[in-house]
Amino acid sequence: MKPDTNTDLLSKITVYGRMIKFSHTIFALPFALSAVILAGRDHTIQAASIFWILLAMVGARSAAMGFNRLVDADMDGINPRTRMREIPSGALSKHAAILFIVLSSCLFILSAAMLGSMCFYLSFPVLALLFLYSYTKRFTFLCHLYLGFVISLSPLGAWIALTDSLSMGIFYLSMALLTNIAGFDILYACQDTDFDQKQGLFSIPATFGIQKALSMSTILHIATFFFFFMIYVAFDMGPVYLFTVGVIGVLLIIEHRLVKPHDLTHVHIAFFHINSILSVVLLAGIIINELLRV
Repeated sequence: MKPDTNTDLLSKITVYGRMIKFSHTIFALPFALSAVILAGRDHTIQAASIFWILLAMVGARSAAMGFNRLVDADMDGINPRTRMREIPSGALSKHAAILFIVLSSCLFILSAAMLGSMCFYLSFPVLALLFLYSYTKRFTFLCHLYLGFVISLSPLGAWIALTDSLSMGIFYLSMALLTNIAGFDILYACQDTDFDQKQGLFSIPATFGIQKALSMSTILHIATFFFFFMIYVAFDMGPVYLFTVGVIGVLLIIEHRLVKPHDLTHVHIAFFHINSILSVVLLAGIIINELLRV
């Protein structure tokens, strides 16, 4: 019987999508789109620019996640929680992962070039910063903050691509993303506390214990709430956005009530579902706010 080429292709795409956790793109994408919408106040935004920004985000994130999975493949193979990931389980070869990383990097660089020469030149150090994250857990417990930092470059990059400038407002948006990502990455890392300690890996839960890690995550998310409020001030937002900030505050409280030092069973709900809702709520609030300003 002749093999179904379409089914085989779909299967490969699914494997790659699982490897890079493509569904997690929703954490940062709404922040980048929020930057696009806010930039539209004083700049004409072309559909082509939005298209290349989206492709740049997909390329950068895919390259970074692929590189992370490649670098961590051997360690993932001995961690009970991660040994069934695509590379250690054999669903994807290291050579295939390398090809994927190269192609994703090229997509990011090409998309950046289409957004302007400044974005093109910046794409190379940005890729280097993204790849460096995969090694941070080996030498510093600040790996969570570093992850937040590299992901927070997405709204900043979108803003620069559209305005060729920087502003305090976009700094607040990037800092909200940085602290939010770092805070929930600490929660997620609590699952691997014992494994990280045995392997000599650095993470805040492994270094300071789960109880202190949860406290540090709480502090970061308080900062997240503050930066969201400062966006209200910096961009002179309306009551709809202020209501949005209130909803985000409630979501952050729920997230921390779900994860307890001796009960990590709800980490995945806090990590994926709550943060996905938070990002979408932010984007929806900014869209409605801007529509009401017209």
